[in-house]
Amino acid sequence: MQRCVVKYFGQLSCRKRMLPSDGLDPYSALITGQRHASLLSFATVDPVEVSGSHPGQMYNLVQGKWQGTSKWVELLDPLNGEKFIRVPDTSNSENQLFVKSSQSCPKSGLHNPLRNSERYLLYGDICAKAGYALKQPEVETFFTRLIQRVSPKSYAQALGEVTVTQKFLENFSGDQVRFLARSFAVPGNHAGQQSTGLRWPYGPVAIITPFNFPLEIPVLQVLGALFMGNKPLLKVDSKVSLVMEQFLRLLHECGMPLTDVDFINSDGPVMNNLLLQAEPAMTLFTGSSKVAEKLALDLKGRIKLEDAGFDWKILGPDVQNEDYVAWVCDQDAYACSGQKCSAQSILFMHENWKKVGFKEKLKELAARRKLEDLTVGPVLTVTTEHMLEHINKLMDIPGALLAYGGKPLDGHNIPKVYGAMEPTAVFVPLKEMLKSKENFALATTEIFGPFQILTEYKDEDLPLVLEACERMHAHLTAAVVSNDVLFLQQVLSNTVNGTTYAGIRARTTGAPQNHWFGPAGDPRGAGIGTPEAIKLVWSCHREIIHDVGPIPKDWKIPQCT
Repeated sequence: MQRCVVKYFGQLSCRKRMLPSDGLDPYSALITGQRHASLLSFATVDPVEVSGSHPGQMYNLVQGKWQGTSKWVELLDPLNGEKFIRVPDTSNSENQLFVKSSQSCPKSGLHNPLRNSERYLLYGDICAKAGYALKQPEVETFFTRLIQRVSPKSYAQALGEVTVTQKFLENFSGDQVRFLARSFAVPGNHAGQQSTGLRWPYGPVAIITPFNFPLEIPVLQVLGALFMGNKPLLKVDSKVSLVMEQFLRLLHECGMPLTDVDFINSDGPVMNNLLLQAEPAMTLFTGSSKVAEKLALDLKGRIKLEDAGFDWKILGPDVQNEDYVAWVCDQDAYACSGQKCSAQSILFMHENWKKVGFKEKLKELAARRKLEDLTVGPVLTVTTEHMLEHINKLMDIPGALLAYGGKPLDGHNIPKVYGAMEPTAVFVPLKEMLKSKENFALATTEIFGPFQILTEYKDEDLPLVLEACERMHAHLTAAVVSNDVLFLQQVLSNTVNGTTYAGIRARTTGAPQNHWFGPAGDPRGAGIGTPEAIKLVWSCHREIIHDVGPIPKDWKIPQCT
């Protein structure tokens, strides 16, 4: 099937649609290497063709030029272990171009409300073009398959990431970028005096993003930084950074100046050293709490964090729509193989749910997941051995038992450096969990894979549930599954998680473009996607007080005070 698409960026492009209806399921399309389309005009790789026999080649972007490095890293294909992408391995000596580029941006930014204000309109136009391009089936499927290729997840999950990104671009088309910089004025004490509050950029900034959402997180944060006038230096986890490299090339075709964003591939120590040398005015970090705390110290607090989340869900006493609630729990815990910072980490079930066989429903839903369609797949940051070791430690807690799963996946070629585990749940009695600091720390250790803790409570145990929520350290997402208004009030008024769903349809996962997503309870907490998040993270408040007179004609020098 051929389709001609007139692109905003002035080219007529005919492409074969790269959709599942071509006759291959998404997993088969990935592993067979069948080529579905000629490269799009901006693309330098084919997401289906890239493999050990046709490795992808990546580059850094600095000072407006794509360039390589003296050394390269060859990434292992998470599905079969072949070396399938060559990534620049930037050294400390090669950092200097990035330092110089970052420091070339003034503290007042690339634009601000008083200078280069036409750039607000430029980015509204870029978003309109990129949003239109990403909505075309060829481009949409290109990025969906590319996400699957480097961070294997189901086609639906990868497509959802592309859709959120596309909607975000539509949201900030036209005049919406300049509306982010809306100011306010307050009358002064006398004629000619007026104070004006402005949203002001930081200037040179840095962005570090993880592997699990290789398109959505870096695109939303990079563009948010650019909207407000900053010059970002972007570091995406090298395992998946190919996705963002390709999207930057698309943005360039849509009119983004080549020099607006620098893009680096390096290991952690090299990036840390670069930050210490470049001294960005603000750094956005999305990733593990351990690295976040180190960066907070190294950068002297000039940082915003969207770090790990041990995310809880509470099922209230009003049992209803059991099949729907069970399905949402399965999605929250195991979609993307549990590799979401918003994944359901612990499920508090009121005893009433036991009466309808809720745990059995969870087990049945988890058993449907299989490697063939990537509804369960490689775990990129936790090995199988580590997950098995964690399960064994949990089983030492009195009353703990394996609810389901607990076995490695079989019949695959996933490299041992990655994990491959069945969807797993371990039941831990609530009172035993709270009995000691050691038990609680173990039960609330985040495992970034297809794993969750189950526990139960009675009406009189709700204070213990709230105590558990209070003792947790990461407060990103949460869900209170109940339509009991008084129950909701009691739980919501005594918890803090920054993105909390409430009601019978409540979930823990989902970071769409239409509401705030971020932690609460930490002054360093960052949000993503909404106007409020962009203004909070990527601008600061500046007050300018105009006082132009006139000075009264009868004014005289007063006595000194």
